[in-house]
Amino acid sequence: MKNIIFNKKIQVALIIYFLAAILLSCSKKTTGNSGGGNPPPPPPPPATNDVEFWLTKGDQSALLQKQSTILSFGTTTNIYSTIEIDSTQTYQTIKGFGYTITGGSAYVINKLSASDKAALLQELFGSNSNSIGISYLRISIGASDLNASVFSYDDVPAGQTDLTLSNFSLDNDKTDLIPLLKEIIAINPNIKILGSPWSPPVWMKDNGSSIGGSLQPQYYNVYAQYFVKYIQQMKTEGITIDAITPQNEPLYGGNNPSMVMTAVQQAEFIKNSLGPAFQAAGITTKIITYDHNCDRPDYPLSVFNDAAAKQYVSGSAFHLYAGDISALSAVHSAYPDKDLYFTEQWTGSKESFSGNLKWHVKNVIIGSMRNWSCVALEWNLASDINYLPHTPGGCSECKGALSIGSSVSKNESYYIVAHASKFVPPGSVRIASNNSGSLYTVAFKTPSGKKVLIAENDGAADNTFNIKYNNKWTTTTLPAGAVATYTW
Repeated sequence: MKNIIFNKKIQVALIIYFLAAILLSCSKKTTGNSGGGNPPPPPPPPATNDVEFWLTKGDQSALLQKQSTILSFGTTTNIYSTIEIDSTQTYQTIKGFGYTITGGSAYVINKLSASDKAALLQELFGSNSNSIGISYLRISIGASDLNASVFSYDDVPAGQTDLTLSNFSLDNDKTDLIPLLKEIIAINPNIKILGSPWSPPVWMKDNGSSIGGSLQPQYYNVYAQYFVKYIQQMKTEGITIDAITPQNEPLYGGNNPSMVMTAVQQAEFIKNSLGPAFQAAGITTKIITYDHNCDRPDYPLSVFNDAAAKQYVSGSAFHLYAGDISALSAVHSAYPDKDLYFTEQWTGSKESFSGNLKWHVKNVIIGSMRNWSCVALEWNLASDINYLPHTPGGCSECKGALSIGSSVSKNESYYIVAHASKFVPPGSVRIASNNSGSLYTVAFKTPSGKKVLIAENDGAADNTFNIKYNNKWTTTTLPAGAVATYTW
């Protein structure tokens, strides 16, 4: 009897043992363990974000907006086209990006409240993360057509002259432009300023008018001293003029103010009057020739071909209301020791945000930089909502980067420049990148070693492509008509 009870106990124990073994086996299968109890492999690490980028779309649904998309460099092949960046191939050093501060710009900005104006200037010219870092400005020497009225710094009654320039005065710019420049310089002491005259005093001209006409040769030396006085007196105001052009748009005499100055006349003025006057006064301000459209590269080439003029000239400046941006490369090829500047392109009140965004980024920013320019400037920084002020006969459709009324609104020119100025500081060097299909690009290496790629999708469809650097790449999509700046 005892044996029977003992055997039943053994049977129960065995049943319990086998049930426990089965339960343990099921538990292991449920938790995914296999292979004799080895733990599962760890999950892959999260993707690292190697590239940051900012996007502006033609429909304005994104405006210099930082994107959250993860872009990781890797080596997985795909079918997409590739934009390859090569930092071992270097080109020109960048001096800066910005605008012209016209007298009208200064006037409307100064109408803001003190707090709004201070915040705006920090956004435009500061160095914090919210700033767009404008680093180069153009101003008019005397009035441009986007001043409320026409003036020079030495106006005298009709029929009179002032050969000693005893009447020379900056007073017309001491209400708005000069005080604003001082505030900007306080924010960014390293900002560079280029000055351009729209017209000399009318008593120096052969037609006695602010519109058109030419500088009379007997006043060449006097006008050279006019530039000397301008640079010296601006310096006493704490404003350093880094460069000047002898004449804005010298082949167009239809603006108010304006003047015609042929290449031969400009070469004569520079070599016989302006250059020697700067040298005698110890002035180091750069002389930049031309300052007009890309359809006439023969103009700066003619000045450079005159050896006596060339010695005083640091470079040439261009606009793009006619011609092709590749003209800059033609001038660079002939005179690679001379700098190139892109100094003006306006956006019009009747033009679209989307159309201007594409065209200006493609040509003014990417195009000028790919063709050796060291500076890229849009035209007017600010106007009121009615595109005022301007002179009688001046531009009535020039849209500022900012429209200032009861508030400040940002127009396309703001974003066109900001996609470069915010990320490419002075001292950056252009490096190699290719275009591909509808994609237009330019790349830079900053003084801190960051790489920057600006890309514009000129096509009608979204474009997915690779950004390749150091034999690795990441894949991104740029919407049709959009602009992006990538940094890593």
